[in-house]
Amino acid sequence: MATRMKLKLKTVFVLYFMVSLLGLVYALMQLGQRCDCTDHDLPKDRTISRLRGELHRLQEQMRKSEATKQPQKQAAKPSMPTVFVITPTYARLVQKAELTRLSQTFLHVPQLHWIVVEDSPHKTPLVSDLLMKSGLTYTHLHMPTAKDRKLQENDPSWLKPRGVEQRNEGLRWLREDRRAQPGSDNQQGVVYFADDDNTYSLQIFEEMRNTQRVSVWPVGLVGGMKYERPVVEGGKVVRFHTGWRPSRPFPMDMAGFAVSLKLVLNNPEACFDGEAPMGFLESSFLQGLVTMDELEPKADNCTKVRVCLCDNEKHVDRGRT
Repeated sequence: MATRMKLKLKTVFVLYFMVSLLGLVYALMQLGQRCDCTDHDLPKDRTISRLRGELHRLQEQMRKSEATKQPQKQAAKPSMPTVFVITPTYARLVQKAELTRLSQTFLHVPQLHWIVVEDSPHKTPLVSDLLMKSGLTYTHLHMPTAKDRKLQENDPSWLKPRGVEQRNEGLRWLREDRRAQPGSDNQQGVVYFADDDNTYSLQIFEEMRNTQRVSVWPVGLVGGMKYERPVVEGGKVVRFHTGWRPSRPFPMDMAGFAVSLKLVLNNPEACFDGEAPMGFLESSFLQGLVTMDELEPKADNCTKVRVCLCDNEKHVDRGRT
């Protein structure tokens, strides 16, 4: 009995050994064989492959569509008169701050061309760099003031007119530029003289845009007063509220009027007179262009102040024009 049990156990052991050996041999035979893993691709790989195919198909369709598509005419935009702003400037401590503030205002005014004229024998890097980074349409000019017209060390700021050569240089460039571009559209616009030390409401630029001859409005903090303004009756300017010599032909500040571009172009001799008496600089330019009866009141019949003078005298360079 015991002998029979030993034989059975020996047989089972041999069979187990043979099966294990065969399994090991089979596993060794499979090493190095190519595995077909097609059925085991990851789902994301299949998705990427499908999307690539779809993208290629869409690109082909777009190329075919572009090849056969007829060009479409764009709807013509109504022309908007350009506001040409002439700004004289000169080197001093606050120049960059003043020009930066002014440029930030102009960025909000559509169809504006800024003509900056330096009182200098050459263009300075400070102004050139500022204009280049401003994002505005601009023209950079320079025109030095004659020595005999510069304020001396002890001269009061009102003794000689300032910015004369620079404003005239801006007018000269504007006339030459428009003359080089013939066509009625190139005469549509308005010219405004904006000093860099003043503050301007955006609304005044939209109001001046359609000036026919010369438009006018009040100016705040000028002449030792809260404001100066044209007085309007029946839609016409009849006199001026001003603190000094109201008998002048046009007793108002440079910031208080704008002139039609067409009027400027049609009167090539109109300019600012550097020899004009104190307070008559604006009149020297306007007298040959318009009469008081032809002035166009803006700013709610000249009842709203939308421009203020902000000249800080403690920073004024005595050599300023």
